[in-house]
Amino acid sequence: MYVQQLQKTYCKALLITAGAMSLISSPAQAKDWSDTFIGFRYGTDFTEPSIRGKVQKEIYQLGHASGNETGSNFFNLDVLKSDSNDPKKDSDSGATEAYLVYRHQLFLSQVFERSMAFGPVKEVALSGGVELNYKNTEFATRKRMLVAGPTLKFDVPGYLDISLLYAMEWNHCGLNACQAENIQFAPYYVLHMVWGIPFQVAGVPLKFQGFASYKTEKGKDYFKQDTAEESLVRASLMVDVGQLAWGRKNTLLVGPGYEYWKHKYGAINKPGTDTHAPTFHLEWHF
Repeated sequence: MYVQQLQKTYCKALLITAGAMSLISSPAQAKDWSDTFIGFRYGTDFTEPSIRGKVQKEIYQLGHASGNETGSNFFNLDVLKSDSNDPKKDSDSGATEAYLVYRHQLFLSQVFERSMAFGPVKEVALSGGVELNYKNTEFATRKRMLVAGPTLKFDVPGYLDISLLYAMEWNHCGLNACQAENIQFAPYYVLHMVWGIPFQVAGVPLKFQGFASYKTEKGKDYFKQDTAEESLVRASLMVDVGQLAWGRKNTLLVGPGYEYWKHKYGAINKPGTDTHAPTFHLEWHF
């Protein structure tokens, strides 16, 4: 019991520390590099828990990443528009969801004033951030999540980061069947990998990009049922059309993608919790 309490206290302190470092270090530092883009994704084989059949979605995206010698910032907002198989509340038309992610990395080499490189790892960072969502279905999900933990940054063309994050999540359920309208899930761990690897095949500039995450179970859900471990992979193989067409790298990217989601939101024993969805991706960077 004492060990569990100590672990909870340490992890909460880690979350607070990461948040404070994010606020202190990011606004005041000049950007050495910056990338802002708008994107579009489309697929017809998405799923939603408790919905039988597939859901078609159009996903509009705004993303930004920037950084300097002390750390980096990442922001992404997805606006997801479903077809009528995933209806909004009191309507036959499709629901709309907004999902926001923010991450800040503080490079520990700057904190300790010495290199943190070892083997294939070029840097070790402390990562912290938030995730927020809202969806206008009858369920009316309102996710609030805090994460913090260490990140290994690998020395590869492009980027490859692997993080072990401690997560605290709060959410909402508007269904009458829910035994709790607002819920705080049990804290859980997230193993998260994100990558963007440029390469060429027969002179064609390509980029393999995406992320994969594994989440441990997070206690009971809104119905007092056990949650399950959750796995999500979202990847795409993009062609650098801008470089091919007018010689400007990383401007217009187009390509196919795929989303795999096992036990979506930790839900089990109901339809719609597993996703296998081919997707189309388009990004314009400026």
